[in-house]
Amino acid sequence: MIRVLIVDDQEIVCEGLKVILDASPSLEVVGLAYDGMQALEKAEALKPDLVLMDLKMPVMNGIRATQALKEAHPQIAVLVLTTYNDDEWVIDAIRAGAAGYLLKDATREEIVAAIEGTIAGRTYVDPAMANKVLAYVRGESQPKSNIAEQLSPRERAILQLLANGWSNAAIAAQLHLAEGTVRNHVSIILAKLEVTDRVQATALAWRYRLVTPISEKGY
Repeated sequence: MIRVLIVDDQEIVCEGLKVILDASPSLEVVGLAYDGMQALEKAEALKPDLVLMDLKMPVMNGIRATQALKEAHPQIAVLVLTTYNDDEWVIDAIRAGAAGYLLKDATREEIVAAIEGTIAGRTYVDPAMANKVLAYVRGESQPKSNIAEQLSPRERAILQLLANGWSNAAIAAQLHLAEGTVRNHVSIILAKLEVTDRVQATALAWRYRLVTPISEKGY
């Protein structure tokens, strides 16, 4: 019996996946988590064989959670199940330690087969994403490598806080800036990094080790 922890910030998705997976005689859902931090806590307590991980979540996204989970529990497999098919998401998830990458339009049979295959030691990448992974391996699609050079010291400071989950208001208070000024800086950071939202900016920041873990208790 394969013990599975489901991680997704939408409760209805977690419950639906639980029903689907529990119907398989080879799988047992041992817990649900709704953000990356909960995923780490539940993994520590429940010791699942595999974590079915979403990517875009509050508190800690799935890429950061995958990296932390694999560092703490390398024996636990991580299989990404998400709606995001951007090149950077795929490569970041795999580099973080994910054993496979599925899109949420996968069928029940595909999800179950991917879980069983992952535990058996195989790597599963959604067919829709395979070309992107192969292009990266061939060197046809290279990730950004000069991120640090693109950002000013102020933008680096804001990215440090943003990537640790701080709100614009909290960043403004910490750096003694107006909240509107922070919003403007965040917009510029997103443009420079060529991403569309804070989650993608966070993924890049952690990927290239531009930031370190902090909390809102201190900087």
